[in-house]
Amino acid sequence: MVTTKKVLAIAAHPDDVEFMCAGLLVLLREIGCELHVATMSLGDAGSTEYGPEEIRRIRREEATRAAGVIGASYHTLDFRDFAIFNDDRSNRRVTGLLRELDPSIVITHPPQDYLADHEATSVLVRNACFYASAPNYDSSEWTSVVRASTIPHLYYAQPFEGTDIFGAPVTPQMFVDITSASSLKKDMLACHRSQRDWLRRHHGLDDYVESMRRWDHTLGKQATLISSRTVEYAEAYRQHRGQAYPKSNILAELIPDVVIHQELPGWSAPRRTGA
Repeated sequence: MVTTKKVLAIAAHPDDVEFMCAGLLVLLREIGCELHVATMSLGDAGSTEYGPEEIRRIRREEATRAAGVIGASYHTLDFRDFAIFNDDRSNRRVTGLLRELDPSIVITHPPQDYLADHEATSVLVRNACFYASAPNYDSSEWTSVVRASTIPHLYYAQPFEGTDIFGAPVTPQMFVDITSASSLKKDMLACHRSQRDWLRRHHGLDDYVESMRRWDHTLGKQATLISSRTVEYAEAYRQHRGQAYPKSNILAELIPDVVIHQELPGWSAPRRTGA
């Protein structure tokens, strides 16, 4: 199957996309999708070794290199770290990017996550998906494109460790078996060397890549429990299905062999039709 659909994965900081959804991006690239990776900031507060401007330069290079592993284009909206807020100017800024790229599929942080930058990014991306096709909403400071063609399919990645801020489990609507993509996902995350140094010094974590692998393996075990096959590594998602957003699950249509649905109260997995 070959498609030319455009996919945008947008996160708060460099390396967030690699943790959240890089496996899915690999699978979508394999069927011919055009990939874009964007970060709201360049993580300029994430260093004890370098000043803000130097770490911004380093992390831009790392993010560009990581996106290049899967042939994706990298973009940054140039917000400052810990300064991503849901305000009018920020909404117009993110809407400008959505109009420039006009994606069919958008992937971002879950609405509730462990860091406020992630949560603000989630709501700004959600808003921009809705606003971008309304031409009277002015984003001309950021782009000359006046409207996107449609409201895209919007997916939220699973919060890290699978819980909300109170420690309660967050149940995904679907898993994606990324076992075949796990090696490239690891290669992408390994490009972010400065982030490993920051996590070692600030969080006391020294197994940066392996922590991602363990999390994906945990999701794989959860996917195995609800499927008829063994899944070694997985990612998990929920789809935004509010008013005016697409209701069809385009991921299940594009890569049906690796999407595993989970039935939730009040939500039914879409059924495949035809031969």
